[in-house]
Amino acid sequence: MSQDRVSRHQIETPDGRVLTFDVTGHPAGSPVFLLHGSPGSRIGPRPRGSVLYRLGIQLISYDRPGYGGSTRHPKRSVADAAQDIAAIADSLGLDRFAVVGRSGGGPHALAAAARLPRRVSRTAVLVGIAPSDAEGLDWLNGMTDGNVREYETADNDWPKHVERLRLLADRARRDPEFMVDNIRRQMTAPDRQVVDDIAIRRLLTQTYVEAFAQGPFGWIDDVAAFRSAWGFRLGEITVPVLLWHGADDNFSPVSHARWLAEQIPHAEIQVQASTAHFGAVEVLPEVLHWLVAGRPLAAARH
Repeated sequence: MSQDRVSRHQIETPDGRVLTFDVTGHPAGSPVFLLHGSPGSRIGPRPRGSVLYRLGIQLISYDRPGYGGSTRHPKRSVADAAQDIAAIADSLGLDRFAVVGRSGGGPHALAAAARLPRRVSRTAVLVGIAPSDAEGLDWLNGMTDGNVREYETADNDWPKHVERLRLLADRARRDPEFMVDNIRRQMTAPDRQVVDDIAIRRLLTQTYVEAFAQGPFGWIDDVAAFRSAWGFRLGEITVPVLLWHGADDNFSPVSHARWLAEQIPHAEIQVQASTAHFGAVEVLPEVLHWLVAGRPLAAARH
């Protein structure tokens, strides 16, 4: 495999579903699973293969069920991601690996840490969210008005919520720039600075097009999983966990990361000032180094 080559794979799960995933970076490097956001896909923003090669990392990113090229898994829970990650690892002959989840991928990364403690070496969550029933946390506080409306509709009128996501996904397929423009209007200044980079904007556009290749189903099932019981206890997690968050995040408020840090034994939290949700794209190489080498992140302000 060349330094920048991406190899695409598909496997069949024991229950007959197809999982599609990409592998890039160093072919003999330390394996790390990168779990995409919601909505998202395996081709989401990631370091170039040459950067991964220098870091000595083999990066594996897969489409969660219903996204991209992976078969839908109706009524899936957050915990179900652990089985899919294990199936992909088995197909690659990997006994041990690290996991990093970005945004909506964060809960799924924690599921892998909880359910696969003998296989997961370290876990990182970038701008993740807490369980919807988190005691003592005002879950919606600090989110954009759009996010608040979506989650409240999901709780109070599920058919209306499903129809809304269907229309958004259909619009995104017809107009690839639509999703980026739609979320940009809700961003804080630090996020706009990241997303206005031409290369990042192109990656995000491609990510959303791939995410909705089958329709809105991955997005629908993610929201349902987030608003239901996750299927594992955070207190079960025994592997090292890093929680990174931008202080100005208004999609996944920093209060979620602080709450998670209180629930996960020995979790390390880093809150970066003057940074928001999409700052997770920029910090990823440094987090990957922490995952495979244990190198501390640069000092962050809490």
